[in-house]
Amino acid sequence: MSFAALGSLLAAIAMQLVGGFVNRKIPFLSRYNIPDPITGGLIFAVLASAALEFFDFTITFDQSIKPLLLLMFFAGVGLCADLRLLKRGGKALPIFLALLLPFILLQNATGVAMAWLLDLHPIFGLVAGSIALTGGHGTAAAYTDGFAQINNLQMVVELGMMLATVGLVVGGIVGGPVAQFLIKRHGLRSAAEEAVDTHVFHEAPAPISTHSALAALAGVIAAVLGGQRLAGLFSDSPITVPEFLWCMILGIAIRNLLPLARIRFDDRPAEIISNVSLSLFLVMTMMTLDLLDVARSAGPFMLIVLVQIAVVVAYAVLVCFRFMGRDYEASVTTAAFLGFSMGTTATAMANMQAVSAKHGPAPTSFLIVPLAGAFFVDIINAFVLTMMLSLPFVGG
Repeated sequence: MSFAALGSLLAAIAMQLVGGFVNRKIPFLSRYNIPDPITGGLIFAVLASAALEFFDFTITFDQSIKPLLLLMFFAGVGLCADLRLLKRGGKALPIFLALLLPFILLQNATGVAMAWLLDLHPIFGLVAGSIALTGGHGTAAAYTDGFAQINNLQMVVELGMMLATVGLVVGGIVGGPVAQFLIKRHGLRSAAEEAVDTHVFHEAPAPISTHSALAALAGVIAAVLGGQRLAGLFSDSPITVPEFLWCMILGIAIRNLLPLARIRFDDRPAEIISNVSLSLFLVMTMMTLDLLDVARSAGPFMLIVLVQIAVVVAYAVLVCFRFMGRDYEASVTTAAFLGFSMGTTATAMANMQAVSAKHGPAPTSFLIVPLAGAFFVDIINAFVLTMMLSLPFVGG
């Protein structure tokens, strides 16, 4: 059975909605912030794999829209990045960002070293490093799609999705217990008396207007077109910048140049466009997974993930907690670091909410982590990956 472009899009939307329904009904999935498109896509992939295995029945989709959806996601991320908010993070934000670069280098070095020990291509080590773990499903999809086409690596897309999903769950599991360990070991307490001061009441935001939605859509399309153009112009340069990163950079530029021209920009429709684009991209990717082939080749990668978990926890406790101040806020930030170094910003926020609900508010952590996770970590990650892929023994 084959679906044309419009039918494929409808099927993807349907499975996205199914994934959301299942996540709300199963506490485990909602507790660890498993994305709706991952759940829905995996449900379809399981059913499709069973149909192929037992009934020799195949389902194919037109996926020509996927590359555009991915570029729209990253362009939307850039359009939501207001650089003026950086001033509110104080010293904690630059310190936290400074910790990310050596960690991502360490995460990738660990992955490449493990790939070498297991006699795998070094690129698989990067996929089991910051591409799938720190980067998450969006970054994994962006890079692995190129690896499959350019480097002819089999099953790399499916493995990237699998590793990102495993990392998402692991990041949600280890964050809270590690923070609890730090709080108990160092006798940390929150500044409970500041809780009242941090409760600020805001008026309900105005509804999203047609004008603001069209302005956001225009910004996304402009960033995508410009990003594609720049990627083509610099395709022959010694260091290749991925097309999706150009789109995100242009989105950041558009978002932060508009206020200089006294043009107001509503982030909310850009965020919705970005989230919808990523959701549809992911669910279409997951729906076409060959789970049987993934299961046959996943063994070595689970060993790499176990080693990565040990590295992440050690870095979080020995480096992140120490340099963030060794106080209660640092323990909450450490829980967040574990969340998005293995999963996503949503996982990081869930970890912080779990810790603060039990021990008290951590306003600085709740400010700097979304700022770092919104786009800075993607830029640092892309920079490190670009450098490592330019090494002959990795990208050759």
